[in-house]
Amino acid sequence: MILISACLAGVNCKYSGGNNEVPELKKLWEEGKAVLVCPEVMGGLSTPRIPCEIRNGRVYNTEGEDKTENYVRGAEKALKICLENNCRIAVLKANSPSCGPDEIYDGTFTHTKIKGSGIFAAMLKEKGIPCISEKDDLQILNDYL
Repeated sequence: MILISACLAGVNCKYSGGNNEVPELKKLWEEGKAVLVCPEVMGGLSTPRIPCEIRNGRVYNTEGEDKTENYVRGAEKALKICLENNCRIAVLKANSPSCGPDEIYDGTFTHTKIKGSGIFAAMLKEKGIPCISEKDDLQILNDYL
């Protein structure tokens, strides 16, 4: 089973209220080969919501509110779903403070990216679950089907 960030399968859970649909990923979910999670919504944040970024290991929105607890709670719930479904790989939204597997925004809200992982991506990696983003070569998923 594959875990996919819900926004990548067309679910309107993105911070702006929209989604980041990738038809190939939506198809995997529709075929029952994937499960969807949105750690931010699962952590109690609304859709739409104020944009957040990670700064010094904490998650803040553009108004300076610390939303780390929401992100951790949602990541823990999403991790539980991942493990219960024996997901062997995760396709996560690039640059997200929850899901970014390799790069995230630097917390200055200036669109500056740095190496690092979102809260959920880091939890998955700690459990040994490989994480890629929608920007990576999705053909690798064939190895997990």
